[in-house]
Amino acid sequence: MTTVAVLATAAACSSGGGSSSSSSSGNNFKVAPLKPGGAITVLESQGYSGLWPAGLDPVTDRDAIPNQDMMDAIFGQLFQLGPNGQVQPDLATSYSYSTDVKTVTINLRQGVTFSDGTPFNAQAVLADWTRLLGPQGVKSGNAPFWLIPRTNPKIPTSPPTPTAIQATGPYTIVVHQLIPNGAFINQMMSSFPNWIGSPTAYQKMGETAFAKSPVGAGAFTVVSDVYSSQLVVKKNPTYWDKGKPYLDQITFKVVGSDNTAYEALISGQGQVYEGLGTTAIIKQAQQHLQVYDMPGTSPYDLQLNTAVPPFNNPKARQAIYAATNFAPILAHIFGNRYPVVQGFTGPGGLCYKQYIPGYQGYDPTLAKQLVQETGLDKQPFTLGTIAFAVAQQTTEALRTEWAAFGIKANIASYNLNALVAAFEANHGKSWNAMVQTAGSWDPAASVGVNFRFSSMSPFSGVHDPKLDGMLTQGSAHADLTTRCSYYDQAAEYIAKNYYGPFYFSLNPTQVSAKGIGGPGLTSTLPAVAVTPAIPWEDVWYNPSGT
Repeated sequence: MTTVAVLATAAACSSGGGSSSSSSSGNNFKVAPLKPGGAITVLESQGYSGLWPAGLDPVTDRDAIPNQDMMDAIFGQLFQLGPNGQVQPDLATSYSYSTDVKTVTINLRQGVTFSDGTPFNAQAVLADWTRLLGPQGVKSGNAPFWLIPRTNPKIPTSPPTPTAIQATGPYTIVVHQLIPNGAFINQMMSSFPNWIGSPTAYQKMGETAFAKSPVGAGAFTVVSDVYSSQLVVKKNPTYWDKGKPYLDQITFKVVGSDNTAYEALISGQGQVYEGLGTTAIIKQAQQHLQVYDMPGTSPYDLQLNTAVPPFNNPKARQAIYAATNFAPILAHIFGNRYPVVQGFTGPGGLCYKQYIPGYQGYDPTLAKQLVQETGLDKQPFTLGTIAFAVAQQTTEALRTEWAAFGIKANIASYNLNALVAAFEANHGKSWNAMVQTAGSWDPAASVGVNFRFSSMSPFSGVHDPKLDGMLTQGSAHADLTTRCSYYDQAAEYIAKNYYGPFYFSLNPTQVSAKGIGGPGLTSTLPAVAVTPAIPWEDVWYNPSGT
């Protein structure tokens, strides 16, 4: 087998690659020295990361990726994204691809146990992935997008064949895929197959009890869990990385808004809040708290549903492009905190290209013509988004701007579960347009380009086999330069067909109390998607500062 270097360390391709330094918003504070011990409260947004109505089992938690804070603390990860966009080993130690990039071999860390004493080995990973790829994972929608041999090739959700995934040694697991996939390892980070639960605990506890109090090999163990409200975890005394975690306890607590989170931080009822998006509050926070912008990897995109009116008409889609002038919105609402982008990656991600050839820019004369020609001024449509400050502010600004051209948009704002339901209703034909983040550190991973533009995804409004082929080619190659060339083609094709205008790249703003230190909070860590995946074992709290 041919060992492949981690994609993040590959040379930048022709369209850009690797991660940029933080744009740094107020991060001129002095980080307190590392000091073990203590407890903190991490505030989770109710609109995005603060929902886990089915518990925290990676196989059945539909919100597992937004819940990455809690999942990483409990389960750890096989691989994690580190500073400067380097893939780092955690519970795995190395990987390799076959020459045809269809087979992936992963070597696991030896001498590790789950917190219940069960050995962490290839059999444990195999049991977890078998469950993930079986009826439970398929039903929950969490099964990874691995094209592997199935017992019934005509049914993509049928069980894997016995040779699709194999434990070839005590600490070696091999995945055989039907097509090349050079993004396999990147796709795992902060995703369902990267979090491994104890098979012994699952068999002993059963599905419901395990989801309530999951058992992993991460740095923390569950103390109590009130669904979609509060999770308390404590230090795992058997954690493999001796001397860590530094903290004794973390409480993950749900808050309803940026303002509520800010007030809690100021009053000492919380120490960390990720993804603060309200510009006025960010400015206030800089006076009293530690504020740090991370490299942006997730651009905001307006998804247009090509399956239903009005956006099954290409000219109606082009009208939206031509009627949108994002420069004044960025200036007046976000204080020019975020860079304009025209593609599906941000400056902190792989294959970043800010400007796309053929992209339809703001053109008020053309917009007026197309609006009248397509009847957009006569048929109101629903413009939806997630209940997240930046997304809601963006949506309101767009509606106001479009109104000047006679475009009538009705706003709908959803929490994450309701948003998923809106996408899936009537086989994806009940929604018109959605303002969403549409990117990740690797375009092939998480909520990357496939998630928003592939016809195989329930969270896409595009149904184009030619684009599907480009995206498949983009993830196929292990060589980053080759991969980026296909993504360049896909970005131009999306622009040419007006499948969804891009607006700006979100720089996740991390806010913490003085005394907090750690990667992704007080030092640069690119986001896998939306916000960084914090390695909680490396976070400390030293309020005295000495």
